[in-house]
Amino acid sequence: MNNANAQKLHLPAKRKNRIIRESMLDRVFLIFVYGLLTILGLIFAVPLLNVIACSFSSSVAISSYQVYIWPVGFNLRGYQEMFKIYELWMGYGNSLFYTVAGTAINLAVTILCAYPLSNTKLDGRKGIMAIYTFTMFFSGGLIPSYLVVRTLGMLNTRWAMIIPGAMSVYNMIIMRTFFMSSVPGELKEAAEIDGANDLQQLVRVVLPLSMPVIAVLGLYYAVGHWNSYFSGLIYLNDYTKYPLQLILREYLLSDRKLDEILSGGSAVYRADGLAEMMGLREILKYSIIIIATLPMIILYPFIQRYFVQGVMVGSLKG
Repeated sequence: MNNANAQKLHLPAKRKNRIIRESMLDRVFLIFVYGLLTILGLIFAVPLLNVIACSFSSSVAISSYQVYIWPVGFNLRGYQEMFKIYELWMGYGNSLFYTVAGTAINLAVTILCAYPLSNTKLDGRKGIMAIYTFTMFFSGGLIPSYLVVRTLGMLNTRWAMIIPGAMSVYNMIIMRTFFMSSVPGELKEAAEIDGANDLQQLVRVVLPLSMPVIAVLGLYYAVGHWNSYFSGLIYLNDYTKYPLQLILREYLLSDRKLDEILSGGSAVYRADGLAEMMGLREILKYSIIIIATLPMIILYPFIQRYFVQGVMVGSLKG
C-alpha cells in the first residue's frame, strides 16, 4: 500500500527513520563512564594477575620483588608442593559439599518462600513481609544463634554450615519481585484452567521463566558458601569437617605449617638457605590462593549470560 492510498484510508504513512545524534554532553559522559570502568577493571585485575604471576615464578624473583603481572623464572614448584597437603584437599572437598548442598537448599527455600508471597491474593501477605523485613535490620546476635544451633543438635555437624543461613531475606525479596513483575499472570491462569495446582504452576510455568534470577541468586549463594569461614570457626570442632577457608587461614597465617611441608620434602629444601625457604613459602601461598579461587572463576562464565537479566529484575517489563 503506497502513501496515497494510506492517506485516502486515513492510515498513518510509514515514517522515515530518524537519526538521533548524541550531544557533546552525552559523549563526554560516555567517555567518563568508560574511563571509570577501565580504571576499576585495572584496580581489580592487576592484583589478581600479580598473584597468578607469583604462583608461577621462581622463589628468587619473588624474594627480590621482581614479579609484577608476568612470571619471572617460570616454575611449578608451588603447585607440586601443594598437592602434598592432604588437609588442603580435605577442606576443598568439604567446601564443595557445603557449596553444592547449601546452594541447593538456599534456592529451594527461597523459591518456596518467594512464590506464595508474590501472590497478591494471599491473606496476611503484608504482615508476613513485615516480619521478614524486620529480620533484615534486627537479629538475635551470635550467642542466641549458637544456643539455637546447639539445642537443635547441629553443633559440630555439617548441617551447622548450611541450615542456619538457609535463606537470605534480601534474595527472597529479589526473587519475589521477579515473580511479580516478569512472570505473566495470564500463563498461571491458563495453567490453572488446565487443572494445574500451585506446585505444578511453579514447576512447569514459573521456574522455566525464572532461570536468569535463579542463576544469579545461585551464584550469590555459592560464593557466600565457598568463602564462608566464620560459621565453621564457631560451630565446628572436628578438623575433618573444616571448610577450605579455615584450612587456608591456618596455612596463610602460620609459616610454621608451610615450613614443615617444605622441609619434609626432598633434601634440597633442607640444604637451601633461609631466603630460598622464604621464597618457596611465598610461592606455595600464592598457589594455594589460586586453587582456592579457581572454582568461582570457572563458574562465573556459565552464569554470565544470565547475569545482566538477573540484576535488572523489575526494571523492564514486556
